[in-house]
Amino acid sequence: MNLAERTKVTFKLEQRRAISSGILEAAGSTFLLLTVVKGFENPGLIAKALVSTAASVGLLLTPVVVTVVQSLKLPSAVAAGRMALLGAALFFLMAAVPSLPLFVAGSIVAMSCSTGAIPLLTQIFRDNYPADKRGHYFSRTVWFRVIAAGAFSFLAGLALNETGTAGQPGLGNYRWLLVIFGLAFLASWHCLKHFPSKPLKGDGGGHPFRALRYARTDKLFRHALICWMIMGFGNLMMIPIRVEYLTNPVYGLEQNALTIATLILVIPNVFRLLLNPFWGRLFDRINFFLLRAVLNLFFAVGILIFFNSDTLLGMAIGQIFFGIAHAGGDIAWGMWVTKLAPPNRVADYMSVHTFFTGVRGVLAPIIGFSVLASGLAIGSLSLISAGLIVLSAILLIPTIKQTREERPTQAVTEELSE
Repeated sequence: MNLAERTKVTFKLEQRRAISSGILEAAGSTFLLLTVVKGFENPGLIAKALVSTAASVGLLLTPVVVTVVQSLKLPSAVAAGRMALLGAALFFLMAAVPSLPLFVAGSIVAMSCSTGAIPLLTQIFRDNYPADKRGHYFSRTVWFRVIAAGAFSFLAGLALNETGTAGQPGLGNYRWLLVIFGLAFLASWHCLKHFPSKPLKGDGGGHPFRALRYARTDKLFRHALICWMIMGFGNLMMIPIRVEYLTNPVYGLEQNALTIATLILVIPNVFRLLLNPFWGRLFDRINFFLLRAVLNLFFAVGILIFFNSDTLLGMAIGQIFFGIAHAGGDIAWGMWVTKLAPPNRVADYMSVHTFFTGVRGVLAPIIGFSVLASGLAIGSLSLISAGLIVLSAILLIPTIKQTREERPTQAVTEELSE
C-alpha cells in the first residue's frame, strides 16, 4: 500500500479499536479500583495501590516488549494483537474465579497487555499517517475513545448504583464488568490483525532495556523526559486518590458509584471530546514544548480545585479543568516522540517515554497513598502535587525559547550503534 492507502485503512480500523480502548481506559482508571473498594471486604491500601499501578506496570515493560518484538521479527500489529488476546483471557478468568489475589495479579497483567503495546502502535501511526497530520488523525480516533469511555462509565455507574448493596461487598455486581473488559480486548485484537504494519527495525536481542541509552545520548529528549517525570509524579499521585476521596468515610463524602463515575470519567471525557480536535490542530502547528507547558498548568488548576472542594459543583469544576488538560495530554503524550525520534526509532523512543511513565505510574500512587496514611491532609497533598506540575512547566521555558525559531522534528539524525 502507498501512504494514502495505509492512512485510510489505519484510520478506519483505529476508530473502531478506539471504542475498545475507551472501555479499557475506564477499567484502568476507575472501575478496577472501584471493584477492589466495593467488591471485596477490607482489601487494604496495598491492594488498592497495586491495582492503581496496573496499567503502569505494562509501561515499565515496554522496552522489553519492543526488544522481544524486534527479536521475533513480528509485525507490530500482530504482536499487539497477541497481547490483546492474553488480556481477554485474564479478564474472563478473573470474572470466573472470585479471589482478591487473582484479581490484583490479573488486573496488573491484563492492563499491562494494553499499555505494553503502546510503542508498537505509535510506530504504526508514525509509518501510516502523514507527518503534518498525525495530530489530526490521532485526535480524531481519541474522539471515539473518549465517547466510549464516557458512555460506558455513565452506564456502568448507573447499573452498579442500582444493583449495589449499601455497606456490603458485592463482587457479583462487578463480574459483568470484567466480562465486558475481556470482550473489549477481543474486539481490539480483531481490529489489530487487519492493521497494515511491518516488523520493527532493530537487531533485537541484547540488553532488553538498551533503548534507554537514547535518554543519555539525546539532550533534548532527556530534558523533556525530566520535565515529564516531575509533572507525571504530581499528576499520577492524585488520580487514584480521587476515588479514595469520594469513597472513604474519613472525608465525609461517601458518594455512590454513579456519582463517582460521573465525576471521575463522564465530566472530563465530555471536555476531552469537545477539545481533542482543537489540541490536535495545535499539536500539528505550534511548538510542542509550549503546548506541554500550557497543558501542565491546566492539570495543576484542576487538582487544586478538586481536592480543596467539598461540594459536587466544586469537584465538577476541578474535573472540567482536568478534562481540558487531558484532551491535549492525549495527543501530547501519545505522539510527541514522532517530533523528536528518527523515523525507524519511534518505537524505541516511545518505549523509553512509556518506561519512565511506568516508573512514576507505579511509584506515584504508592507514595500518594502512603503519605495520606501518614496523616497529611489531602488538601496539603494536592498543593505539593500542583507545585510539582507548575515546576515542570517552568523548566520547559528554556526549551521553548531554544526551539521557538524552528520546531524540533528530529533530535538524532543518524543511527546509534551498540
